[in-house]
Amino acid sequence: MATFAASSAHAQALAPYKDELFAYPDILSSQGEAYRVVDYREMRDINERDQVPERRVQGKYVSTGVRKVQQDLVLKTDAGDVRHFAVGKSEGASVIVLYLHGQGGSRKQGVDDFTFGGNFNRIKNLMADNDGLYLSPDFSDFGDKGVSEVAALIDHYAAQSPAAKIVVACGSTGGQLCWGLARDAKTAKKLSGLMLLGSLWDDGFLKSPAYVAKVPVFFGQGSKDPVFPIDKQEAFFRAILAKKPSYPARFVRFETGTHGTPIRMTDWRETLNWMLAAK
Repeated sequence: MATFAASSAHAQALAPYKDELFAYPDILSSQGEAYRVVDYREMRDINERDQVPERRVQGKYVSTGVRKVQQDLVLKTDAGDVRHFAVGKSEGASVIVLYLHGQGGSRKQGVDDFTFGGNFNRIKNLMADNDGLYLSPDFSDFGDKGVSEVAALIDHYAAQSPAAKIVVACGSTGGQLCWGLARDAKTAKKLSGLMLLGSLWDDGFLKSPAYVAKVPVFFGQGSKDPVFPIDKQEAFFRAILAKKPSYPARFVRFETGTHGTPIRMTDWRETLNWMLAAK
């Protein structure tokens, strides 16, 4: 099993996994690494990539052997029972990544090997191959109770892996939980990154403990997202940098992409390696 490769005394890097298949298509324009416009085409990136469009990706994109280290668990916490999938090392992990689903989803979405172009299978393999842990939980709601449940899950696994860096990725409405965790002083101290995938904004973040701690934030958004307009998300991203130009924030705009595009297309390894080096 591969391990982390140290790129500096304080930085870690995830070893590659199918990078040639999951790399971004052409970059149409950019403003350094902070803001990039990616060429997204539905015919190429869904119809030619999937065996059954939006339901089953071609086999070359996945490695299902990772299921050997996948468990469906229930954690009993003061906030309530938290059902979740855990993939990889439940103790002594080097990095922990959580995926929080959006409205109508469940913990099963984040471990589905074949939907979203195989991108969930990739993060599972990246964690398993790099002594990491990947978590995909259920939660009661997108409000305070859901935040408390996810925070309890983070507390438990952080205690099992005290040296682990922790990144939380939130899809769609799940972003409410990302912003809620950012406001929680105890949890914010544990975070090494937040990923908003086709998600929403929160002006309160600019006063949150996570913002003060300069927790890296990644935004992936489709330019034709009908749920959360890209203009508002881009404006929020620029407001972060306007207040603190050195803030570690990145934005990837998938040109012509819609609501689910960032979950399918975001390059997990590139984003996580940036966060691991930044925090």
